[in-house]
Amino acid sequence: MNKRFRGAKEVLLLGAACWLVPAMAIAAASSAPQADPYDDAIPVARDLKYPGTVRVAVDATDVMRGIFRVHETVPVAQAGQLTLLYPKWLPGEHGPIGPIASLAGLVITAGGKPLAWKRDPVDVYAFTVDVPPGVREIEASFQFLSATAETQGRIDTTPDMLHLQWTATTLYPAGYFARRITVEAKATYPAGFKAATALEVASVEANTVIYKPVSYDVLVDSPVYAGRYFRREQLCPNVFLNIVGDAPKLIEISPDILALHRNLCRQAIKLFGAQHYDHYDFLLSVSDRLGSIGLEHHRSSEDGVGPGYFTEWDRHLGDHDLLPHEFSHSWNGKFRRGADLWTPDYRTPMRDSLLWVYEGQTQFWGEILAVRSGLMSKADVLDELAVVATTYGEAAGRSWRTVEDTTNDPIVAQRRPKPWPSWQRSEDYYDEGALTWLDANAVVDRLSLGKKSMNDFAPAFFGMKDGDFGELPYTFDDVVKALDQVQPYDWASFLKQRIYSLRPRPPLDWIAEAGYRLDFTSQPNRWVTSGEKDRNVLDLSFSLGMQVGKEGVVGRVNWDGPAFNAGITTGTTVVAIDDHTYSDDAMRDAIASAASGKVPIRVLLKQGNLFRSVELAYHGGLRYPHLVKVSEGDGALDRLLAPLR
Repeated sequence: MNKRFRGAKEVLLLGAACWLVPAMAIAAASSAPQADPYDDAIPVARDLKYPGTVRVAVDATDVMRGIFRVHETVPVAQAGQLTLLYPKWLPGEHGPIGPIASLAGLVITAGGKPLAWKRDPVDVYAFTVDVPPGVREIEASFQFLSATAETQGRIDTTPDMLHLQWTATTLYPAGYFARRITVEAKATYPAGFKAATALEVASVEANTVIYKPVSYDVLVDSPVYAGRYFRREQLCPNVFLNIVGDAPKLIEISPDILALHRNLCRQAIKLFGAQHYDHYDFLLSVSDRLGSIGLEHHRSSEDGVGPGYFTEWDRHLGDHDLLPHEFSHSWNGKFRRGADLWTPDYRTPMRDSLLWVYEGQTQFWGEILAVRSGLMSKADVLDELAVVATTYGEAAGRSWRTVEDTTNDPIVAQRRPKPWPSWQRSEDYYDEGALTWLDANAVVDRLSLGKKSMNDFAPAFFGMKDGDFGELPYTFDDVVKALDQVQPYDWASFLKQRIYSLRPRPPLDWIAEAGYRLDFTSQPNRWVTSGEKDRNVLDLSFSLGMQVGKEGVVGRVNWDGPAFNAGITTGTTVVAIDDHTYSDDAMRDAIASAASGKVPIRVLLKQGNLFRSVELAYHGGLRYPHLVKVSEGDGALDRLLAPLR
């Protein structure tokens, strides 16, 4: 370095020293906290057999107050620290939503003497106790406090029925794979209740049912429905439909409707080939008091629908693909599951990257099986697909968020409501995943000249190892390989373009390739009409870009649609339309009238205590999607929807 530059450096150092002294003085006089380190002392799950059998007793008789009382006996092999875990990452929910806040009254004892427990300050689902020398078992008692109002969560009990989930009513010892912990469970139900579950009964004592010992993962996978009004029907060998209802009339089934459910059983087994259960139990509640649900298990499913599912069959179209969807999960999601989604216990975080297969293809097969069984007509499924195609085609959020990223949504949002779902996106891997598999079917059909379809993929990927009741994880490469064996193609690029990339439009190539066209008219299709009746809403998603519920309360607004641009938000109340009191008919009339002129729709809104008037500059009229056949003969979609013979 020459003298000139060396001098410049010396000046800089001198200047730095001038401000460094006061800065050091300030630092010396100020607090500078550091993060308090912590150790994760909770044992990691290992593939070792837990010593002894855990015994669980649930008193489920307090259905009036929704209180489940639990008493659990846990054998211990030695003195020292023992950690009990409450299930956090729940199978089928795809996220860390175990209802820990509903656990109350925890008391742990040994030999009748209380043991002090400590909740882990980081993992609040973990409770640690010090086991004294000579103790061979400890006992834990607590209550699970079910929601008593919908604002608190899903209702699990009514005076006439209950829903028992073992994930909510058990603790399990840390440090072991769930499949290596043996549990003997029993439950006491209200007098007069009959119970259904995939668990096998060992004995019955009055109102208490003792179940045969199983591994903890099987127990977690085997919930119970019980009720005063109960019906059980065999659908096909070893497959049963167990129904509880609010009243006897709600569980009445006509022979024709029962035959459709039996068709579902036959069509699913024909599709997948192998069966990965020794018996299967649909657990179905028909109620407007017990919370609705659709949750898959290997040998059963938790399904909840509103009153009228059987008795007003044509009014509840949106429920007709629920059982086909959940039944398909026995193969896709339970026997086969994304490798990064499988976990050894319920503390290990799940990674949901392959939910577009797990849920997306199950959504696809649920719709197909609904048609093949007769639970839905072909016209109704075409209407549903038209709505789905348009919904995702017009979703603004696809400009920034990929389908693959929405697989993180059960963890990110934990299924909480969103103010702008069309922009934020939600669990779009369900429906847009299904659209992707429709595109895949169109490719297979075209390249094979109509000789192959996704019907060939289903048994190849999900139907191997008949009678294997275990689990077989898969990766992205496994999916690509299986598709390639059905029909050679660049499937990796195909899937990456549709799932992992930002695209201006959803996968809709299947429409034209099947000989259809997406069209719009002023008449709602039957899927829209049925949904409006079921949810008591006016669905203007494809015109004003919003849905309006009871008493004019807005339930959903599409980002960048006419309603959004007028400043309307979810929760706003529409008070008046063009100076007339709001009604659904008045809204429809105003939209139709505006289509023939240039005058905007005048709307009076109430948001909190604020009233304001806005103008909706929309002149497109009422607008509803339809799939219209434009070619003769059956195409790929028609062949796919046809029942298997």
